[in-house]
Amino acid sequence: MRRTTSGAWLAGALLCALALAGCGRDAGKAAPAAPSITITALIWAPDWPQEMQQVAAEFTRLNPDVKVDLQFMSGNSVEKNIEPRIASRNLPDLMSVNPNAYTAALADQGVLADVGHTAAWANVLPGLKADWMTQNGKRFGIAGGVAATLIYYNKSMFKQAGIERLPTNFSEFLDVCERLKRAGFTPIFWDGGFPNMLANGPFSFGFANNIVARTPDWKARIADGTLNLATSGGADIFAKIRLVAQRGYVQPDYMNSDHDDAIAMFSAGKTAMAFQGTWASGSLMSGKGFETGLMVPPWNDSGGAAVPVIGSETGFAVCQTANKEAAMRFLEFITGAGFAIQQNKRHNISPFIAGGGKMPGDPRLAAYVDAVQSAPITGSPYYSMLPATTIDMLHPLIQDVLTGKATPQQAARRLDASIRAEAKKP
Repeated sequence: MRRTTSGAWLAGALLCALALAGCGRDAGKAAPAAPSITITALIWAPDWPQEMQQVAAEFTRLNPDVKVDLQFMSGNSVEKNIEPRIASRNLPDLMSVNPNAYTAALADQGVLADVGHTAAWANVLPGLKADWMTQNGKRFGIAGGVAATLIYYNKSMFKQAGIERLPTNFSEFLDVCERLKRAGFTPIFWDGGFPNMLANGPFSFGFANNIVARTPDWKARIADGTLNLATSGGADIFAKIRLVAQRGYVQPDYMNSDHDDAIAMFSAGKTAMAFQGTWASGSLMSGKGFETGLMVPPWNDSGGAAVPVIGSETGFAVCQTANKEAAMRFLEFITGAGFAIQQNKRHNISPFIAGGGKMPGDPRLAAYVDAVQSAPITGSPYYSMLPATTIDMLHPLIQDVLTGKATPQQAARRLDASIRAEAKKP
């Protein structure tokens, strides 16, 4: 009786073991490992690389079938990073782009995908959408923010220097700088080692006040090569940049100073002013031991109103690659749930109608942007209005003016020649 029971038990155990083994094989066939796609993302994030890494990591956590190979742009321009990738046909799946003629041409050539069907496009502020459409109606990118350059100033230093009224023109601005210098302060930071910011700031404002304010059809004239910049007004754009440095109103060793130095020095109370963008407000609005004020850069002559600069910040586009659909998912995340992650650092102005909850930001900056948007005349950021090759030549050209290798008049003629040459290209 005991032998019979034991035999039955052994037989049953053997059958169970065989069944389990079979189940294991069947389970392996029924649930194969999910296929993984790796997309490449070439991103311009000079002051928020860690936040972009967090965005990519969170996207992959929520989308385990897609990995993101994150690559960061370097140098002074987005276009300089894109051009060699286009030439070598080594396209990323998603990349940072500017809303300009160069990027629009890439879209019309079939390099970039149309993003008009995305939730991100539907959520973009109506006033920004025209920046991201080709003349043929192709929607080639999503703005990373509302871009405005402005002057952040240290209210404590202004008070100590006895400055009670903000300057309303360039002559008054120079007077303010002189008073700050006599009070023992460095008036303003100049990014000589990162001319991208000098182009975004004083160049764009010089162009807005000297050219845009006097030439209503300036955009069409850039496109057809008839805009004359070899003039006193064109030279004055560069002369103002040089004059601020010549008078000793900038920090020592300014030609070796870059974007990060500007943020660090102003935030630490080592310069009274910083000519920066809304995209850096997260750091600049929270200086150590002082309150930050905001002003429209008074790059205008006396007797006229200052023309502000505003437009779309560098954004994102999807390339026509085999991984386009996965890249579109990443685009939706960057401009959706992932946007709040970068906002923890950046505090820039959202380009979207709805933002998915309250995001970090300063109401004073939002009020500044609202006021600028209602100005009767506004200029555009340089990267959205100049041809790509002109953007590239402008950076060293500004440095040449600052170091005395070129006069403002020579710089204006070179700028004029570059724009005209680009207009003649087919």
